[in-house]
Amino acid sequence: MRCRKCNETAVINMRQHKLALCGEHYVEWFVAQTDRAIEKYKMFSRDERVLVAVSGGKDSLALWDVLLTLGYQADGLYIGLGINDKAPYSDQSLEKTRAFAAQHAQATLHIVDIADTYGKTIPQIAMEKTRGHGKPCSACGLTKRYVMNRLAAEKDYAVLATGHNLDDEVAVLMQNTLRWQTGYLARQAPVLPSTNPHLAKKVKPFCRFYERETATYALVRGIDYIYEECPHAVGNLTNFYKTLLNQLEGQSPGAKLSFYLEFLRARGEGAFEQFNRVDQLHECEVCGQPTTSPGRCAFCRMWEIGQEGESGRAGERETVVGRLQ
Repeated sequence: MRCRKCNETAVINMRQHKLALCGEHYVEWFVAQTDRAIEKYKMFSRDERVLVAVSGGKDSLALWDVLLTLGYQADGLYIGLGINDKAPYSDQSLEKTRAFAAQHAQATLHIVDIADTYGKTIPQIAMEKTRGHGKPCSACGLTKRYVMNRLAAEKDYAVLATGHNLDDEVAVLMQNTLRWQTGYLARQAPVLPSTNPHLAKKVKPFCRFYERETATYALVRGIDYIYEECPHAVGNLTNFYKTLLNQLEGQSPGAKLSFYLEFLRARGEGAFEQFNRVDQLHECEVCGQPTTSPGRCAFCRMWEIGQEGESGRAGERETVVGRLQ
């Protein structure tokens, strides 16, 4: 297959767009589409500092690369979760992230190691809380959200960007639609505005890109990323829905994109406005972060911070690498 623009060999054929492009023109298209999404959804301006949540995977590193290419003030945050119990996943992820940061002198990479900071890895705290019967996904998600929000506030980043792609978004959308989780549907969007001075605006610039499109960008750009997904994610419900949606996409190219865009249209017309509840926020009595709880936030309760014998914040360490000048 030939590139639509120059007739060179195409590296990707996007059937939903009826568009095949070579490596050079695909990178141009991908970067331009990202910039267009940022402008369309009013994600952030050139003057705002952006913190990119990076995991060492293709989506987050590709996002960081695109934002730097476009000239945005984008730094990275890597959270070391200590997921090395089944495979050296976290160690390899950090290695890929450090290598990327070292190649971009204009960017800063913040690294927060959970075990160093709070005394346990994510698998360890999950084992304690579930008595060895549950996956660490819930503890992982809560911890990542907490660290991202807190570091963004402390380092004065106006925006927190994540590399969620279209496949991620439609899998969650399908799950919430089948169960008619109206509260979650009301909050699913490319942009979640800040509702508190300690909570950064959250954006998803890749929300309209298929996963294969972000992977192709990373490969063409020569970004070295970790191919394996988290070992604890194997067999989870999100991956099940991704499989179903891939089958649908195979029979009807563009179905995933249409599903998502039509949802955004309905949402924009107020279909879920009545379910968009804004909870009263209080400051956690221990860490000061916003919470709906009147006492300690869910994070401090999970890690038992503020109770006798446990104080994770006291031992906190943060390593900053990058800005190699």
